[in-house]
Amino acid sequence: MSGRVVACWIPDWPVVVAAAAIGAAVDQDAVAVVRRDEVVACSAPARVAGVRRRMRLRTALARCPGLRVSERDLEGEVRAFEPVVRHVEQSVMPRLEVIRPGLIVAPARGPVRYWRGEAALVERLVDAVAEQGYPARCGIAATVFAAALAARAGRIVPAGEDAAWLAPFPVGVLGLVRHTDLLQRLGIATVGQFAALPADKVAARLGPDGQMAHRSAQGLEARPLSVRSAGADYSVARDFDPPEERLEPLGFTARSMAEDLHQRLVAAGVVCARVEVGVELADGRTLCRLFRHEGRLSPLAVADRIRGVLTAWHEDGTLTPRGEGGIIRLILRPEQLSPATGRQDALVGERLTPADVERAASRLQALLGHQAVTQLALGGGRGPADRVRRVPYGDVAAAQLPQGPWPGQLPAPHPAHVFPARRTAVLTDAEGRPVAVSARLALSAPPAVLSVDGRAEAVEVTGWAGPWPVWEHWWDRDLAQRLARLQVTTASGRAWLLAVERERWWAEALYG
Repeated sequence: MSGRVVACWIPDWPVVVAAAAIGAAVDQDAVAVVRRDEVVACSAPARVAGVRRRMRLRTALARCPGLRVSERDLEGEVRAFEPVVRHVEQSVMPRLEVIRPGLIVAPARGPVRYWRGEAALVERLVDAVAEQGYPARCGIAATVFAAALAARAGRIVPAGEDAAWLAPFPVGVLGLVRHTDLLQRLGIATVGQFAALPADKVAARLGPDGQMAHRSAQGLEARPLSVRSAGADYSVARDFDPPEERLEPLGFTARSMAEDLHQRLVAAGVVCARVEVGVELADGRTLCRLFRHEGRLSPLAVADRIRGVLTAWHEDGTLTPRGEGGIIRLILRPEQLSPATGRQDALVGERLTPADVERAASRLQALLGHQAVTQLALGGGRGPADRVRRVPYGDVAAAQLPQGPWPGQLPAPHPAHVFPARRTAVLTDAEGRPVAVSARLALSAPPAVLSVDGRAEAVEVTGWAGPWPVWEHWWDRDLAQRLARLQVTTASGRAWLLAVERERWWAEALYG
């Protein structure tokens, strides 16, 4: 997308959809939309109470006990947003892209000429969305990234001033979740400071994601120019004979097509910035919708968007036949291709590429369910078992999981082996009496002997560190937990992580 870009944003769209589903009022009730125990969006009353995006659910509930929680439904958000998109498409500008439900962008040149000015275009967009019953903010800038931020501010950025306008924003808006803390520790707190860094140093330290963020910070499009050669076509299509009218088979087909598209792009060494979904109907009509993806193109994300838009077209009567009914062809067309940066394969063992892993995981999820294939991800938590969680493959990346702060968090180094279930332990002093921990975190006596799992051969304690207190869910009688952790080394050469709760000792992990 070159030239000026116009963006239209409906604030808190996931909350709008979730509130309608649970019967809440967005402007009055504290509502949070969560995904895998992480807040992805919240209403204004929830933000006033201290709830923030990327916050763990239990922390959000602690800050706002009356919070109404809803699991995110991306397909439902796409379905609810489609009528707004179609109205804008028909009444304001015919060619637009859906970045995500609640945010659309389009080249500004044609609509600006038609509506006779950028200010007039912005005003018409706001009015068009208001006609659908939603408040909107619009902005215009030189890139998709800058236009999206301009829409949040309701600002038209003067031509040529994008980099200067972006400069004061905090570096966190660039989306470098894994590297934001590092940049801040280095004294790089704003987009302008990040843009001033040498491009080669950014690429070497932060990789492809850092390269794209650096271009965005400089007021350039994140991806380089298209590399599609003449005649190269990576589109994926499925024909239906007889025409298909049921949504369920179309949903399964969409997932398979998204996987095939991904494989074609990987084989060609390219990635795409957006995907066009085309539907050919038996009555001769053709429907299209253009989606620009955020981050990595995942088959699951593409399939969710296809199912959402098909359901919306079905519900609003767009798919109602004007003659012979049904869909005869479904097409996925990748656009704005750029070179794939690739990811590191395993250095040892069987040579499986990331594409092989993703393909196998996607097939298993299709057979056994989305929750059947998981990956381990490090997140926030006080104990070692709390920091590791299973995330369904293709969902929230490990870098996006909450990192703290966690008062009472176990300090490094972290244990090498965490037991699936705590083991019983006995910790005594030199006189054979059980060691206790007072409310002031004082040991009743120096630890001398440790026995784990009731073994007769107790081992001598040669050193210890701690204790560290943990007090969780203090506001909930059923979930409240109060304990203290202690690290001990023994004469056998092993180091243990122990926890005492209600005067009982447990072994949680082993260091060596």
